[in-house]
Amino acid sequence: MGQKHFAAVFCLWALTCSLLPLFSFGMMRVGLQKRPLDLHSINAFKKAREQHLRSGRPMMGALSNGEPIVPLKDYMNAQYFGEIGIGTPPQTFTVIFDTGSSNLWVPSSKCYFSLACYTHNWYKAKKSHTYNKNGTSCKISYGTGSISGFFSQDNVKVGSSIVKNQDFIEATREGSLTFLVGKFDGIFGLGFQEISVGRALPVWYNMVEQHLVSEKVFSFWLNGNPNAKKGGELVFGGVDPKHFKGNHTYVPVTEKGYWQIEMGDFFIGGSSTGVCEGGCAAIVDSGTSLLAGPTAVVTEINHAIGAEGVLSVECKEVVSQYGELIWDLLVSGVKPGDVCSQVGLCSMRRDQSKSAVIEMVTEKEQSELSARDTPLCSSCQMLVLWVQNQLKQKANKERVFDYVNQLCESIPSPSGESVVGCNDITKLPNISFTIGDKPFVLTPEQYILRTGEGITEVCLSGFIAFDIPPPKGPLWILGDVFMRAYHTVFDYGNLQVGFAEAA
Repeated sequence: MGQKHFAAVFCLWALTCSLLPLFSFGMMRVGLQKRPLDLHSINAFKKAREQHLRSGRPMMGALSNGEPIVPLKDYMNAQYFGEIGIGTPPQTFTVIFDTGSSNLWVPSSKCYFSLACYTHNWYKAKKSHTYNKNGTSCKISYGTGSISGFFSQDNVKVGSSIVKNQDFIEATREGSLTFLVGKFDGIFGLGFQEISVGRALPVWYNMVEQHLVSEKVFSFWLNGNPNAKKGGELVFGGVDPKHFKGNHTYVPVTEKGYWQIEMGDFFIGGSSTGVCEGGCAAIVDSGTSLLAGPTAVVTEINHAIGAEGVLSVECKEVVSQYGELIWDLLVSGVKPGDVCSQVGLCSMRRDQSKSAVIEMVTEKEQSELSARDTPLCSSCQMLVLWVQNQLKQKANKERVFDYVNQLCESIPSPSGESVVGCNDITKLPNISFTIGDKPFVLTPEQYILRTGEGITEVCLSGFIAFDIPPPKGPLWILGDVFMRAYHTVFDYGNLQVGFAEAA
């Protein structure tokens, strides 16, 4: 959870769990267990992460049989967490293992004035004889609140491995309902040091430097069976060949901080026209339960799969009042990025002015940026994209505007979720991503999330709207919906990420 680190919490917060160590041949295996999805947590996820995100193939040893396992649990059918120990003797904490953040933090025994601290485990420095005082204060801001505290140093137990002299944050204030109701104590970041608050060395870096793993990789297998007791497996130092088919397709990390890669186009069903022409940046994030992408594109996807969101009045207004003019400008050859400024709904080169959003900014700066983000401007930009996509398919004007009016109806609701009929899932199209020039297909059964049973059953689209403007955006978040379908290797040594069909 980092300072510049807009992605600190795409996390859907989790439950306590037990931890049994595994360490063999320089590898550590973390077993994952599941819990059911719930709508409340979906909404918490959307609110938290949206604010944050604004601001050759390795040789791997084979796993041997019979290693001890570190069991984890999964809250919200996506967030994976387990127990670690801090101090000597170890004090136990439940943490989320999050590739979208880089710091380790847990509540401090000096957290007196936050109710959230009283519902979770505290770190007590006086009870550890390997504690080293640091005291440097720090604060991490989130969309739904913030934590503040100070750095300390102590040994950290991960499985049977002891990471010595690890810097971590003792949180003394947790100012958010999200932290109060969350079933986790803290966060175990697996991102790069570049987004670590205070530039603290992440735990994973120390695991490598202290030779606690044989290979500079860690890998996730997330169980696609919602009824399975074991939710998956996180392996430090290698991969488990039982959990993937064929070979991994590797693509380079394009920007250190998050595990960010370049994603090619992707397609809805049998469409020959992609919705991410020229490629898009994507973050591979175990701390994100859904697939997050630009509102305009997610709206098209949700329309194609019959997902229903809340009607956007602003979208309809732009279509009604400016649709003809936008059409004429695009047909006449005006660059799509200039259309909305020419019709007066966006300031000139507005997108370029917001590059700071991708960095960690102050609350005041975030407020000022949001003030320039008018709903009509955003609706105009979506309309331009939709019309442009239809023009590529040589659709006539009447058909185009009938289509975009339907898309307005499919814009995700303010809390982000969109619902589909559970009886219609088998009729829905596949969604195909292109990574490393290879298609990675998600079937409806993989991208639709079920919650509840019987008459209370609800089926949610696994796609959620999330907008990051140029030059960093558009930016996609490949969360657990994608990682459940594809075993994922985070190759720190060669700065690449690999995907193979999960088994």
